Amino acid sequence: MGTLEEKVAIVTGAGQGMGSAIAHSLAQQGASVVVNDINETTAKATVSDIKSYNSAVISYVGNVTDIHDVEQMIKHTENNFGHTDVLVNNAGVLRPTPLLQISEEEWDYVVEGNLKSTFLCSKAVLPSMQQNRWGRIINISSSAGKNVSTIGGAHYTAGKAAVLGLTRHAAKEVAEYGITVNAVCPGLIDTEMVRSTISDERKYEYANIFPAKRLGQPSEVADLVAFLASDQASYITGASIDINGGDLMI
Repeated sequence: MGTLEEKVAIVTGAGQGMGSAIAHSLAQQGASVVVNDINETTAKATVSDIKSYNSAVISYVGNVTDIHDVEQMIKHTENNFGHTDVLVNNAGVLRPTPLLQISEEEWDYVVEGNLKSTFLCSKAVLPSMQQNRWGRIINISSSAGKNVSTIGGAHYTAGKAAVLGLTRHAAKEVAEYGITVNAVCPGLIDTEMVRSTISDERKYEYANIFPAKRLGQPSEVADLVAFLASDQASYITGASIDINGGDLMI
């Protein structure tokens, strides 16, 4: 039996990359999983893959920066599985635009995609978690939240730093209900988003300056998330946990 038997998890932005790997990791531990993504094709692909070994998986296509979509996602989850135990706020967006070239519209898009989505989804699942006196919220921030982004712009760095502040504050408010709130701070991970932002040559240049001499894999981040979602991590809350191959050590 896995560590998450009888638990229900929502993973946002789970159509590809880290989100898909996280959905798989939670499902492998026995959780029922809701795969959220704004892209219906990729969401259904993740669901199809998981169904090969865990039938308790559904998709919800929606924009997690939209309160209506978020509320409908929670209703969809409750209609199918009854409640929500684990929320992984993985959905996010990255743009490499230099500061002086960032438009107001792009600033809002990136900050909302990383921060507002985390706020809306966390707020939406907390009533159920408080009622059940058990819950796990895991926010995917970034090394950028503690330093500066390797490939993203100032809006990405600002959004991911704000996620860390939200994580700490939420953790303090809800700890008495048996709910933990933690952040995972990946370094440069070999995902579709990274590959679409920088060239292979630049990716290998970065890898060579990291102490580990490679980029991280989505599955490695997913294993950390699965641990934080389990009872084994019940006394860890308000933490921001680095997973970056030694690129940032503080």
